[in-house]
Amino acid sequence: MLDRLDKEFAFGREALDVRAYRQELLSSNIANADTPGYKARDVEFSSALAGALKQNGTASNSSTLKMAQPVSLSTSSSLAVTSQGHMSGTSTLAASGGSTDDYGKLAYRVPSQPSLDGNTVDLDAERVQFADNALHFEAGMTVLSSQIKSMLSAITSNS
Repeated sequence: MLDRLDKEFAFGREALDVRAYRQELLSSNIANADTPGYKARDVEFSSALAGALKQNGTASNSSTLKMAQPVSLSTSSSLAVTSQGHMSGTSTLAASGGSTDDYGKLAYRVPSQPSLDGNTVDLDAERVQFADNALHFEAGMTVLSSQIKSMLSAITSNS
């Protein structure tokens, strides 16, 4: 029974995981807009989703997807503290979905207007991509919520 529910929500869950991962990349690009030499990165949603579904076996419906893992906190690397007022940064958050290796290779953006300092972030384009991705994430959440409500309605109906 649970495997059928898992298969029902697999596509939506993977789509949301890829959208969330892409949002992290776009946020990183925006945050590093003034960093010299920073190369803007992105992932193509359709190929990343197809790769994630194929990697997890959902594309052929041969097996179920692993359930999304909760966010985990680790203390792997530490930041250099150069002043007494700096906080030591030793905590990092891990992605909540599956492994981001399932989403394919990251691609570097080709800049439309190259910068003299080597930074390839076009802030206007990044903001548009960020808003577009957020809108698609919200639409995916709406569809997934609708599926859950439909299932709950079918389960609780008194016919």
